[in-house]
Amino acid sequence: MSTLEDLPRDAEAAFAAVDNLPALDQAKARFLGKTGLITEQMKGLGKMDAEGRKAAGARINQIKDQVEASLKARREAIEAETLRRQLAAEALDVTLPGRGETMGGLHPVTRTLARIERMFASMGFEVADGPEIETDFYNFTALNIPDNHPARAMHDTFYLPGGHLLRTHTSPVQVHYMQRQQPPIKIIAPGRVYRCDSDVTHTPMFHQVEGLWVDETVSFADLKGVLADFMRHFFERDHMPVRFRPSFFPFTEPSAEMDIGCVICGGDGCRVCSHTGWLEVLGCGMVHPNVFGHVGYDAEKWQGFAFGLGVERLAMLRYGVDDLRLFFENDVRFLKQFA
Repeated sequence: MSTLEDLPRDAEAAFAAVDNLPALDQAKARFLGKTGLITEQMKGLGKMDAEGRKAAGARINQIKDQVEASLKARREAIEAETLRRQLAAEALDVTLPGRGETMGGLHPVTRTLARIERMFASMGFEVADGPEIETDFYNFTALNIPDNHPARAMHDTFYLPGGHLLRTHTSPVQVHYMQRQQPPIKIIAPGRVYRCDSDVTHTPMFHQVEGLWVDETVSFADLKGVLADFMRHFFERDHMPVRFRPSFFPFTEPSAEMDIGCVICGGDGCRVCSHTGWLEVLGCGMVHPNVFGHVGYDAEKWQGFAFGLGVERLAMLRYGVDDLRLFFENDVRFLKQFA
């Protein structure tokens, strides 16, 4: 029993020597575990007579209670010290001035869209809207895009079950609008569009603004004047060089690409404009008679022009952003610059 009497002192010393709970659990196992010292003492009771077993068992239970009391006290002390250290590490200086509420801001693409809508509204254009899930007719056929046109290929278009697709441009909105409204009409169609493309200058989802003006006397000169005036005001330039290069679009004839003098280098030549001094900003042209035929307009009486521009493209040029993907990554460090 002399070994038994030493256990409370040995256990207390062993518990005091550790300063964390995992080590304390290991020390506990030495005394109270299945093969611990106190358990071994309990196993020895079977060799004693009834009277001796009763007295020894009572004493072992007393010793066990003492060891468990020491263990509990040490566990509470370690937990208290751990909490004290945590509170000290996380302490706040309540005398420091408050940070205040931070204000959010509009996304740069939202800002650009609103700016475009305001400017065209000042020129008499109304805003039209339409579905983002379209049929082949509205997205391609009604816009005079033939069945073998590359734009219909699977690698460019997101096709859906049931013969539907995600619109690849907002031009279908013009078709919907012309079917409901007789000319003259003067609209822009801003919205999201989708194409199978993703890199520094392309994303699978982006924003476009399509424009349409149909009247009896609308000419290519009106087209040039509207777009040149818009670009000057959008970039806040008193003088904005523009040029129109012949191009091809199935839904316009004649068709053109519009370039503006580089707003980064002022036309001197830089990496953004590939050292040409010019930036391509949109496609445009006079509405093809076949498009009028699909909506029931008399192409002999009515004529009009259409254009389409990429919102992210203009936002990148206006704000000096060199990677289109920044608009969609939701990095607060980037977005807070536009708050």
